[in-house]
Amino acid sequence: MRLTKLKDAFVRSAAYERRFLAKNPWDLAMVVWIPLATVLLIWWIFSQIQITDLPIGVIDNDRGPVANTALRYLEANPNLTVKQLYHSPAAAKAAILQRDIYAIVIIPEDFSRNILLSKPAPIVLQVNAQYGTHSGIIQASVQSVIGTLSAGVEIKRLVKQGMAPSQAAIAYAPISIQRISLFNAATDYQQFLASTVIPALLHILAMVIGATTIGRELRDKRIGRWYRFIDGSRPHLALPSNDIKTSSSEKVSEKSAPKTVSILVLIFGLLGKYFWPLLAYSIWAILALWLAAPQQAVPISSLIVTYLSLILLIMLSFWLGAILTLNSFSLRMGLSSTGFISAPSYAFAGVTFPYIAISENAQHWSDVLPLTHYLKLHIAQLQMQAPVIISLPILYGLTIATLIALYLTALLTRRALAHPERWGAR
Repeated sequence: MRLTKLKDAFVRSAAYERRFLAKNPWDLAMVVWIPLATVLLIWWIFSQIQITDLPIGVIDNDRGPVANTALRYLEANPNLTVKQLYHSPAAAKAAILQRDIYAIVIIPEDFSRNILLSKPAPIVLQVNAQYGTHSGIIQASVQSVIGTLSAGVEIKRLVKQGMAPSQAAIAYAPISIQRISLFNAATDYQQFLASTVIPALLHILAMVIGATTIGRELRDKRIGRWYRFIDGSRPHLALPSNDIKTSSSEKVSEKSAPKTVSILVLIFGLLGKYFWPLLAYSIWAILALWLAAPQQAVPISSLIVTYLSLILLIMLSFWLGAILTLNSFSLRMGLSSTGFISAPSYAFAGVTFPYIAISENAQHWSDVLPLTHYLKLHIAQLQMQAPVIISLPILYGLTIATLIALYLTALLTRRALAHPERWGAR
């Protein structure tokens, strides 16, 4: 009998929410269309998997043969494109301020002559370091071009002195470095950024849904009606509708606190209330992981662990959003707190900025955020193909956190039911 009542609480709550979503297209869009559009839009934004043809400017004050060779090498580099030759620093600076170019390469006067006389011949690179990714790629590419040009000039000089070309190459650079990229060797930005940004945005949207789904019951003073319906005390769907007629005594009783509140009924009722968002986001999680999976084969065990962890992250996001709203008795405060916590969470996750480089206090905050731990598992399993056993502690941690958050949500819902005088806060 007890299990039947809990099952009924789940089914009735899911039916209650289904009817609400059917009558409210904006809330339905938050569950279906907005997350779908988010996943597809982010993947389309990063459809060009590599950054190429970053525009730079060149000021050639030498116009000699070596300078012309340097210009051709810069244009030949796939990461760069020489957008324009400038004749004055002022014009080049104006182009940088307008974001027409991101760097200026200045070839000084007597550049070719100094090389022929074996004198220092530096090339000046002025780069807009405000854009970290652009700046890093441009600096590495220009350094590579100038290194190649310098090596060619030096080897040519040694060959003219009678040294064999192979010996000249060794003499110029007796020590070299062999770079091997262990993961994401193709510098695929879809794999690096898009595959991690999508779960972060789903985390934000899930927290918003968590706050609004229970928050609107508080705001509209219908949380008591919702509980009476899932508990079986009210036979009809407790939704604002013209076809549902209630007496004045029923209206008064529904705005008062229920006499008894069962934690188990609340838990199953909450699971039913969030059933449709969870079902929809489970589908979007499959889509996100299908897009995020790299070209090489990923073990099925890694996909399963990653998918389960993403579902747990979404569920935990629901409960966190609900907790923030129930704790303040205000949907507005709940949404504000949700944005404060979830929106900047990606910045603390250690994907774009190294975790070990942030301050100690920021590391403590990062360790509290569930997104940090999920992305650590996501990268390890899908991009680094680490053994599953390495990520199991994160899976267990997300499971425990989700169960605790669900129980805390039920406790706060019971507290909210006991204080009808605080219902209706915006």
